[in-house]
Amino acid sequence: MAESKRDYYEVLGVPKNADEAALKKAYRVLAKKYHPDSNPGDAEAERKFKEASEAYSVLSDPEKRRKYDQFGHAAFEGGAGGGAGGFGGFDFNGADMGDIFGDIFGDIFGGGRSRSSQYNGPMRGANVRAAVRITFEEAVFGCEKEIEINYKEECATCHGTGAKPGTAPETCKKCGGKGKIIYTQQSFFGQVQNVQTCPDCGGKGKVIKEKCSDCYGSGYITKKKKFKVTIPAGIDNGQSVRCAGGGEPGVNGGERGDLLVEAVVSQHPVFKRQDVNIFSTVPISFATAALGGPIRIKTVDGEVEYEVKAGTQTDTRVRLKGKGVPSLRNRNLRGDHYVTLVVQVPERLTEAQREALKNFDAVMHGEVPAETKHKKKGIFGNK
Repeated sequence: MAESKRDYYEVLGVPKNADEAALKKAYRVLAKKYHPDSNPGDAEAERKFKEASEAYSVLSDPEKRRKYDQFGHAAFEGGAGGGAGGFGGFDFNGADMGDIFGDIFGDIFGGGRSRSSQYNGPMRGANVRAAVRITFEEAVFGCEKEIEINYKEECATCHGTGAKPGTAPETCKKCGGKGKIIYTQQSFFGQVQNVQTCPDCGGKGKVIKEKCSDCYGSGYITKKKKFKVTIPAGIDNGQSVRCAGGGEPGVNGGERGDLLVEAVVSQHPVFKRQDVNIFSTVPISFATAALGGPIRIKTVDGEVEYEVKAGTQTDTRVRLKGKGVPSLRNRNLRGDHYVTLVVQVPERLTEAQREALKNFDAVMHGEVPAETKHKKKGIFGNK
């Protein structure tokens, strides 16, 4: 019944003065959202998909749209010149459904017209990845490394055509040089055009009958090539340096891809890194912790002297400002080095050392050893 149907403009969510581009855009969004292949078993999604398809099939056709604007849904129910056919009383073949569903199927199934239409144009080559191992210090201060990769160069024999000298690639007969094939399939909403890559030429539009004996038709020769890679100061493990033009060759005149060199940073026996800060642990003696005094601390810049405060407890953390890792974003900024001081407890003691510690412990508890009273010697004996 006409009363049960929603207004077509309301279904697509467009105003009554919407142009063809607005209609197509609105329908594509709805069709992609409610397509049965994206919502298997969802009856409500299927209903909305059919409703949107019906609305678009009418509003995208100038003559049908004129009748709908004049008579509403009654225009297609055998009243004022309505037509039947296709699906749900409408002829979907009259609308530009192939263009839309080629895009929708491409999004759903990973192929489709939107991607295939680019195959004949220039395409940028793929990036090539490589890795280089560097030391902790090299990552902090930067360095230069030389790496060797398999590099594709244009074949000197065929000059990149892939064809035997004296011959040339021929236009593919299957696709007519387009690199794609348009085919029609019957679906529950009518006939739909879709696009696929030509299986004979692989989307290139050209077929090589007699291949070059040096490159075997590829147009490229693989050789070993060395690249000098500048590792910036502050690079971290897993980060990459981009070398422009070091990747795979482009297609149909497209530019080469890039070489991405990943930095693999070796672990340091003393230093640990977190972002731009460095962490390490330094052991100190009990006497130094109790009395204070200078110690030497190893940093990436070399050893520095640090004055330990008297009464320093174990696991005390001190900060050496500006002794960390340079920032990749700002070379003038540098992180800090955080040092954890750990008080060492001796594992083996001589008899004299044991006696001295006993006397020290007694004094710490407010007692004076008996032998000290009689001998009137210092707390730790003659020594």
